[in-house]
Amino acid sequence: MEKTKKEKNELWEWTKALVIAFALAAIIRYFLFTPIVVDGESMMPTLENGDRMIVNKIGYKIGDLHRFDIVVFHAPEKKDYIKRIIGLPGDQVEYKNDQLYINGKAIAEPYLQQYKDEITDEGTLTEDFTLVDIPDMEQLDKIPDGYVFVMGDNRRYSKDSRHIGIVSVDEIIGKTSIVFWPFDQIGTVK
Repeated sequence: MEKTKKEKNELWEWTKALVIAFALAAIIRYFLFTPIVVDGESMMPTLENGDRMIVNKIGYKIGDLHRFDIVVFHAPEKKDYIKRIIGLPGDQVEYKNDQLYINGKAIAEPYLQQYKDEITDEGTLTEDFTLVDIPDMEQLDKIPDGYVFVMGDNRRYSKDSRHIGIVSVDEIIGKTSIVFWPFDQIGTVK
């Protein structure tokens, strides 16, 4: 009788430990951090198709958005996209002769240099545009409050704000900068 009671107590302790572990894992994944798999080549060479990353879901809840952060957001196609923030609320964004201009000032994008160096045709990596060329921005020359302008690093092959329009801050899931798979790519990206 004593042995059965001890076995039941031990089983109950293990059950509680497992339930607590699963609950903590669910809370961490739902509210704090979640994994994501890069799907496609729109962020190359910074991120490769199949890279696995950690998304920090709480960072923007307690902090601010920053230009050039890599973010994951809900896109209009009911799919999550991973792109880089280029323009913040209040910014005027323009591309001219493969150069980014924010509020009329030329801004360097060193993460694009590898692709720019590899261009063999006489074209540019990023075609010229201004905000009035962007869907739903025809009447605006600045990014409105509560929105950001995002682009993929592989500019010729990225479906981003140039095509889907500006992104509501409410649609941003979180920031990502840590690759955890494949092993030879482990580390942070900028």
